[in-house]
Amino acid sequence: LITQRLWVRTKPYTDQKPGTSGLRKRVTVFQQNQHYAENFIQSIISTIDPAQRQEGTLVVGGDGRFFMKDAIQLIIQIAAANGIGRLVIGQNGIMSTPAVSCVIRKIKAVGGIILTASHNPGGPNGDFGIKFNISSGGPAPEGITDKIFQISKSLQEYHICPELKVDLSTIGKQTFEVATFKPFTVEIVDSVESYAEMLRDIFDFVALKELLSGPNHISVRLDAMHGVVGPYVKKIVCEELGSPANSAVNCVPSEDFGGHHPDPNLTYAADLVNTMKGGEYDFGAAFDGDGDRNMVLGKHGFFVNPSDSVAVIGANITSIPYFQKTGVKGLARSMPTSGALDNVAKALKMPLYETPTGWKFFGNLMDAGKLSLCGEESFGTGSDHIREKDGLWAVLAWLSILATRKQSVEDIMKDHWQKFGRNFFTRYDYEEVDSDAANKMIDHLQTTMSDKAFVGQKFSSGDKTYQVEKADNFEYTDPVDGSVSKGQVIPIVFLSFCGSLIVHL
Repeated sequence: LITQRLWVRTKPYTDQKPGTSGLRKRVTVFQQNQHYAENFIQSIISTIDPAQRQEGTLVVGGDGRFFMKDAIQLIIQIAAANGIGRLVIGQNGIMSTPAVSCVIRKIKAVGGIILTASHNPGGPNGDFGIKFNISSGGPAPEGITDKIFQISKSLQEYHICPELKVDLSTIGKQTFEVATFKPFTVEIVDSVESYAEMLRDIFDFVALKELLSGPNHISVRLDAMHGVVGPYVKKIVCEELGSPANSAVNCVPSEDFGGHHPDPNLTYAADLVNTMKGGEYDFGAAFDGDGDRNMVLGKHGFFVNPSDSVAVIGANITSIPYFQKTGVKGLARSMPTSGALDNVAKALKMPLYETPTGWKFFGNLMDAGKLSLCGEESFGTGSDHIREKDGLWAVLAWLSILATRKQSVEDIMKDHWQKFGRNFFTRYDYEEVDSDAANKMIDHLQTTMSDKAFVGQKFSSGDKTYQVEKADNFEYTDPVDGSVSKGQVIPIVFLSFCGSLIVHL
């Protein structure tokens, strides 16, 4: 039986501009605007060279949030109608963002489509997102996201095989005959195995198993926050490394993340923080919806801020066998992240790159062989093993450091500050802010900064006085491709404060 292709007339949308992490909107936007998801999926696939499609593979997976399974069926139908040869999809549609990156690289896919809105809330009234990753396993660079946006603004039709339906629950291959194309294959795979295999090559699992289940094992508490990382934690940390099953909580992915906000910070992971304060556990961690972010806690709720977390991993990087084999090429952080990593790079005489926010900037450096370890203040940490930030990788990196140093999280952190100095860091998020009011505030700030008298001006609060030393718009020239990025953050550096205020646009 040959599956028929249809050409469906549509109207373009002008608001489908992908950000650094794809297109994110309210679920209702995808549900209530006719052909909204179909248009964007078609726009993504239209950027793939037709000559690559028939022999090419796309990897598809998501964080389990509401509308994911509907979107995956649309991707299957539209991919088939556009001549894509094969799709590899996580069982039940589930696959973490790091795992998608891993699988893309492992099987040399032409790219991947990830269904996630990361740490944003889920459910019928929550958010949904569609993100395209390229053949390196990393987020699509601006040249491609701009092309997707341009196509979406002029799209008049999309191609679809509406009768094609795939059972996502059964592992195995399914093949379909599609009119005018070669057979179309959909392969449902174990969501965890390829990723777990990669981690076994990166870390010393024998040492980690001794740490988590040996005679002098530590107690850990890992909170998956009802996101995609739950099955990964259960398989890798509990089953393979021997940590008790009850050390991992909220491990069943939920369409609304259990009614909670899957954001691993002190506010939204408060249950974990309170549990850790009791002193029963030596190490704690939380993960976001799609598994690329992490928060690390020590005994009694000792908080490791993300800027310090990547710095500690950098300072102890030889605790991880992967880097013993590959060497350390360089370190990097996003511009709003504190300078803690800079201190490590300087002490260890390693190159340090300061980039705009967005993992794609790190990916460029990695592809050029310039970068091994990087992090963002928004709880993202990763390395060149894939081209995405990786929450579970970061946690295993920390556990490797604990296994090597045989110290508590707090003692490791205090030793680090003693050796490299301490950078104090605070982040304030303003959510659901009216965009017009926010833009007016930014315009006012930029007008104030453009006054030559601003540099040198003093501001007082209580008994403290702060003098502006420097104020400008951060601009980044990529050392690999020469592209220039600007207009993302406004840093203001204070002289007497020895610190800075960074406004993220």
